Amino acid sequence: MSALEWFAHKPLGGGIFWIQERFYESGNRANIWLVRGSQRDVVIDAGLGLRSLPDYLRAAGLLAPPEGAGPRPLLAVATHVHFDHSGGLQHFEEVAVHSAEAPALLRGDNYEAVTWLSDGEVARPPRPGWRARHFRVPPVRPSRLLHDGDVISLGDRQLTVMHMPGHSRGSICLHDKDRKILFSGDVVYDGSMIDWLPYSRVSDYVASCQRLMELVDRGLVEKVLPGHFNIFGAERLYWLASNYISQAGICHKMSTCAMRSIASIALHITNSRVSS
Repeated sequence: MSALEWFAHKPLGGGIFWIQERFYESGNRANIWLVRGSQRDVVIDAGLGLRSLPDYLRAAGLLAPPEGAGPRPLLAVATHVHFDHSGGLQHFEEVAVHSAEAPALLRGDNYEAVTWLSDGEVARPPRPGWRARHFRVPPVRPSRLLHDGDVISLGDRQLTVMHMPGHSRGSICLHDKDRKILFSGDVVYDGSMIDWLPYSRVSDYVASCQRLMELVDRGLVEKVLPGHFNIFGAERLYWLASNYISQAGICHKMSTCAMRSIASIALHITNSRVSS
């Protein structure tokens, strides 16, 4: 299967494209965002990597600027290193990730990448003989380490890095302040927030949700482009963040601890089988 078959995209206007993996039929299917700038293009998250995303962007004509000049530099930014967001980083020459998760990406740590994928989630195998049990997030050397407050310049637009741990220790959002757009990764999406994975932490998540609420209070976000599911607005963002905080009590922390232990055991077993 070609990259052109594997992916599909939808233009949202303003130089933003929504890209998805057509045959990965799972709640874990990540949204991929292409943001085009006057001097640089940025891909936010990269999917599983079963087919080359840069090949798709070139074949679909998404990297060619309107004036017909050569393509701009392309940077892939991972909002975090979980497998559904980081598997495709291997196909990019320039990769950026938060410094807290750079070592895991560099060593191909599929425990921290939370790698679990089943054959049933992939409606059409990317190639003959492919099996989910062989899937791994390969080691990738980041070309840029990100920190809270860093700015990724695209020329005519700036994306500010917001370190928002909780879902994972290196989770980030990217904030386009001028356009009041938040690329939220898995920090927040219109669904239940997952805080029971390895390196998740409820207390960090509460602090991150407080930052999200402050963005809304200050009128700095009007549209959220999340890591999964559909786009939503500021009112929904505030509700999701405040609802998480209201439920993050002692009982929630205890159940989360138990679920994290189970997930940790399952991941160790799964990844040991793949390694052997």
